[in-house]
Amino acid sequence: MPQQSPEERVRNFKEVPLGYTEEQATEEANRSLKCKKSPCMKGCPVEVDIPSFIELVSKNKFCEAAKKIKENKTLPAICGRVCPQEEQLMTI
Repeated sequence: MPQQSPEERVRNFKEVPLGYTEEQATEEANRSLKCKKSPCMKGCPVEVDIPSFIELVSKNKFCEAAKKIKENKTLPAICGRVCPQEEQLMTI
């Protein structure tokens, strides 16, 4: 994911990750759908239905994907803050 450069972020309090364009999000979702196992489901501390979310993103259904994350969570923005994705091993 694109990020602010260190030179920029030392001068502001904005988010470091800049997010994906629609095309980048769809491409990343399509890549993620090839995962044969779902370690993301076992490792998600807030129990988001990640495969369903990713499938919706892969179909450019961004509003539905956002609703999927909010389905059972009152504070969906916390999901990205507590997600241990760096510690999960993906098997493709």
